[in-house]
Amino acid sequence: MEEAGGRLEVVMFPWLAFGHMLPYLDLSTRLAARGHAVAFVSTPRNLARLPPVPPHLSGRLRRRRAQGTLRNIPDRPGLLAGVAAFMGPRGANTAHPRTTLEDFIVAPAWYPFPSTVAYRRYEAEWLAGSFRPSASGVPHMHRMWQINERCRLTIYRSCDEVEPGVLALLSNLYQKPSIAAGVLLPPPDIGVANRGVRPDMFRWLDDHPPKSVIYVALGSEAPVTLKNLHELALGLELAGVRFLWALRSPGAPSDSGTGVDDHGVLPDGFEERTRGRSMVETGWVPQVKALAHGAVAAFLTHCGWGSTVESFAFGHPLVMLPFVLDQPLVARTMTEKGVGVEVARDEGDGSFDRDGVAAAVRRVMVDDEGKVLASNAKKLHEVLADQERQEWYIDDVVKHLRCYKDA
Repeated sequence: MEEAGGRLEVVMFPWLAFGHMLPYLDLSTRLAARGHAVAFVSTPRNLARLPPVPPHLSGRLRRRRAQGTLRNIPDRPGLLAGVAAFMGPRGANTAHPRTTLEDFIVAPAWYPFPSTVAYRRYEAEWLAGSFRPSASGVPHMHRMWQINERCRLTIYRSCDEVEPGVLALLSNLYQKPSIAAGVLLPPPDIGVANRGVRPDMFRWLDDHPPKSVIYVALGSEAPVTLKNLHELALGLELAGVRFLWALRSPGAPSDSGTGVDDHGVLPDGFEERTRGRSMVETGWVPQVKALAHGAVAAFLTHCGWGSTVESFAFGHPLVMLPFVLDQPLVARTMTEKGVGVEVARDEGDGSFDRDGVAAAVRRVMVDDEGKVLASNAKKLHEVLADQERQEWYIDDVVKHLRCYKDA
């Protein structure tokens, strides 16, 4: 990044998964709207799939095609701030070493505040494993520490309204600024734009009463098995509620936009038994537009941070089915905020069944508890939809970029 003629020149190179590129593009657009020049770099295929640059920003926001083969890209760039705090820097881990799975099922010793946000034993192996040498001989966590140690500052898609005190803790732990970019909510008119996309899906939603459908999606990268999908399907059937399911078969490419063959993926007779109250979409689904529809009342999600933020935009309570990486900590954070419930899992192996799915869905969609969750989710939405506050976060990012560009 350089400064020329009073403006910043910024290069954005997001992780290649679509859900990562969109918030980077949103941040790029907001920086360009402030007069800064932004080069957004990705692969030709990814660039072709992204929304067009607003015409009035085309002179300041340029898309650049990455040339040659992309190698050695970090496999998990940006994290929820709370996950970074849970991992902690090298010094904190040296002072408070964690050597067993049990060390990861409680809040770290360096937290200055009480917290129930932690992994469960069956979830902790990936994080514990990251402290052990990889095939290269260097633990993945050491690489993560090197990235942070070589940065002048870090920017998170978060804010104090979602994670109070966490960014200040990170700044203290790493002895360098940890800056909130805000949550980068989708624009408020997203629900009415491009309604021609998947008209069959929107016609189906239009036929149902307001706040009567639960939208179901487990993201593009969650390690979902065929057994998981069968139990989820049978749980939705048992719950007896209306649902729209963006279904991805196990092993389907994360960027698949042409649909997948669902033969054998769903239990025998499932679609017939749920006909009239269900729609299963196996192609690409415009998730934000689906969540924006008035018929949607709640979101059954794997708790990827991008999907969780998209739920904030519309104040939907959550049924949460986290799998790996940051997803469990996101789910615990949302539980603490009273905006969702998790599907019950076996404490030994983390498995779940149809009864647990049905119970969680009914808690949110049918029981009185759902009214409380919906009220809490609406209040969180109202706080995060404060555009003046969210734009302040972007201005603060610009201020820090200017301050630390020559540090």
